[in-house]
Amino acid sequence: MALVDFKVNSYRSIKDVWLKLNPVNVVVGANGSGKTNLYRAMYMLKLAARGDLARALNEEGGIASALYAGARKDFSKRAAFRISVRVDKFEYNLECGFSSTLIKSEHFSADPEVKKEEVYFIENGSRHMLLDRRRRSIMVWNALGKKLDYTNEVRDNDSVLSNLSDPRSFPELYTLRDEFLSWRFYHHFRTDLTSPLRKPQVGTFTRALSDDARDLAAMLASIIEFGRSDELFDYIDQAFPGSNLAIDLDSRGRFCISMQFPGFARPFQAHELSDGTLQFLCLLAALLPVEPASLIAINEPETSLHPQLIAPLSRLIVDSAKTSQIWLTTHSRELADYVFDKSGYEPWELTKKDGATKLVGVGLGGYRDEANETDETDEESAEDQEDEA
Repeated sequence: MALVDFKVNSYRSIKDVWLKLNPVNVVVGANGSGKTNLYRAMYMLKLAARGDLARALNEEGGIASALYAGARKDFSKRAAFRISVRVDKFEYNLECGFSSTLIKSEHFSADPEVKKEEVYFIENGSRHMLLDRRRRSIMVWNALGKKLDYTNEVRDNDSVLSNLSDPRSFPELYTLRDEFLSWRFYHHFRTDLTSPLRKPQVGTFTRALSDDARDLAAMLASIIEFGRSDELFDYIDQAFPGSNLAIDLDSRGRFCISMQFPGFARPFQAHELSDGTLQFLCLLAALLPVEPASLIAINEPETSLHPQLIAPLSRLIVDSAKTSQIWLTTHSRELADYVFDKSGYEPWELTKKDGATKLVGVGLGGYRDEANETDETDEESAEDQEDEA
């Protein structure tokens, strides 16, 4: 499925952003501009479908930390953040705020409450509701079109999607949940000297790289034997001319990564590789999986990479978009420009204005705005959000 629309309101630094997404989406901006917040907002959809929404928000500081941090007229307990997406024929809306029942709790006041959750199926220009949640009232429509009360099946801090128990009764909702769960997110690859990536690994046939790349060696071996091995070795040669990658088994049957570089008499083991080399191998494994995902999101892939690796990385990204929709956040204008040259899709550039994340030169819906936004427009938008809250 293709992710078509992505809208975020009142989440951390994001006051109001709406993107019309492409096969390749590169979000570029300086530190603190809100790139990671957009990435995290998209990740929230997978967490909600998996049943980890409350835990993830609490790990970031609780619901208060997740709400819009810019200037507001009112910081009341009615405030909420909203994430909306259109995925092919599905529309999903999620709204979370302070819990009305736990607000005075000693231990659980940071827990979010799902205020609104909606799923629509869109066909022939019409929207058919599949899920309608308003605070503690939850209604779902089954495969026969019958409206059912689902209120007592879901906790206040959980998504309905994570609590479905009968795929035959709710096939469309299961389809959307499985879609969110299939998305892959890569935020950070550890390449320090004690990283598991540098040690021999117990491995099995692997279809996709884990989020922390702990199965890197097994993933690379799976690509070599059952996947896009020609592309893998071609990109390694582009990045490290004349070098060769090997995955060996030690005496205990564990997978070991080694690289042979020109001019050296022996191969280098994983614990000897540079951070940049190991990072590039992780990106290869993430973007050339045996089993492609409909969406692959990577946060700051240029970390630790030498400038000479930006060009082959951009080619890898664009080529991977043939089988997966790509979402990248990056500090690197060079990487964004390379991807634009090869794909034709302009990067989304972020900046901060009055404490809020803004899309440079782009208005709501992904359309071009006038060069100068008026203060009145910003004030009206703020008032609208306060009314909704």
